[in-house]
Amino acid sequence: MAVRMDQELRESQGPWSLEWLGEPGVPGQASGPEDPGGPAEPGESVGFGAAARALGLKSREFELAVQLGEVRTVTTGLGRRVACEELRRVTAAEGFPEALIARLRVVGTAEGAQLLGISQGRLSRLARGGFFAPVRFYVNRYRAVVWLYLASELTEFAIRQPELLSGRTPPGLSAALAAGEDWRAAKWRSRRIGQLLDQTEDPWERAAVLASVLGSVELASAVADPYERTHLRQLRPALVRMRPEAGAVRDVIDAVVTADDPREIRRYRVALASSLGDARRARPAPRPDAGAERPIEDRTPAPGRPRSLWQKLVGRR
Repeated sequence: MAVRMDQELRESQGPWSLEWLGEPGVPGQASGPEDPGGPAEPGESVGFGAAARALGLKSREFELAVQLGEVRTVTTGLGRRVACEELRRVTAAEGFPEALIARLRVVGTAEGAQLLGISQGRLSRLARGGFFAPVRFYVNRYRAVVWLYLASELTEFAIRQPELLSGRTPPGLSAALAAGEDWRAAKWRSRRIGQLLDQTEDPWERAAVLASVLGSVELASAVADPYERTHLRQLRPALVRMRPEAGAVRDVIDAVVTADDPREIRRYRVALASSLGDARRARPAPRPDAGAERPIEDRTPAPGRPRSLWQKLVGRR
């Protein structure tokens, strides 16, 4: 049985121009943490590639900037883009571009430990204990998950709780780690879900975001209507980009993006139930004409039928 940690320990926790961009203007709706999904003033917008070049960011840096709300996006008929006014705002900020690049800097365990002047083992223990959330991860050639953190958040943590950087590990944390607790994946999922919720105000899309971390068995239990489940599956976003050739590590990635702890699953199911209520009041899920076949189910096993090890691991087909 997992040992509950103390709540206090766990929760502390260059110039550019439109002519240079060479992109057509597209009016849209702004989206970001300060104005999630709200209407934007009509104006011009550019694609992500052009926006990244205008800000001097690599593609992965730009992707992270959007996820963190450093660069707000707009929804247009051509998909999600960046308003030119937003580029002006970002480039006019004090310290650009150095300050922006510093806020986007990510570090692994070794570099993060060196940054804080502690051992890699201590940083890993603090991360497993949930004192800070990973911002990204990848699977290495040994099929091991490698967690990455924002350097700025590690520095802020060190300033906020310097007593955890030296001396003995707090008893509550030691007991939790000894019992096998590891909050890194859950913290990453929570962060990613929050980012995706910030990008939409549509009630069904928001419900689909919450459903995206539930395996098929849990989703079928939480949403009884098969048409609603089908609609949620069609709308749910990808929590991570996955290359087509990633088949060898797909099971590892699926395990990371799928909630597995009963307490975490319960929280998402409660949030999903509330979000579904809003969605149903807004409009019903699409249904076929009378007499049409029922939607193909997600192959949830019949009660009492044993699931394969693969299904047990990832909770989905």
